[in-house]
Amino acid sequence: MGLNVNKTVSADSLIIALDGSLDTNTAPQLEAELNASLDGVKTLVFDMEKLEYVSSAGLRVLLKAQKFMDEQGSMMVRNVCPEIMEIFDVTGFDDILTIEK
Repeated sequence: MGLNVNKTVSADSLIIALDGSLDTNTAPQLEAELNASLDGVKTLVFDMEKLEYVSSAGLRVLLKAQKFMDEQGSMMVRNVCPEIMEIFDVTGFDDILTIEK
């Protein structure tokens, strides 16, 4: 399964809706999208309503985005399904990321 990345930009906010799997094969795609999109962004939101799976490669991309946004604004993750929330809990990402419940 692949990953669809849908971006919505308004002023200095960027919402990225993820649909599919964020894994070894698709993490570079998301990283490239972020590298091309984050200049001047003050608020980054990942909408994970349709994200079905995240691997360690995907977690690395999220961590890198969080570190980048710590320098220039804020980042939030929302609509996390229970399976991915469990991954965040086990890996400690629930302490690193701002997760809207």
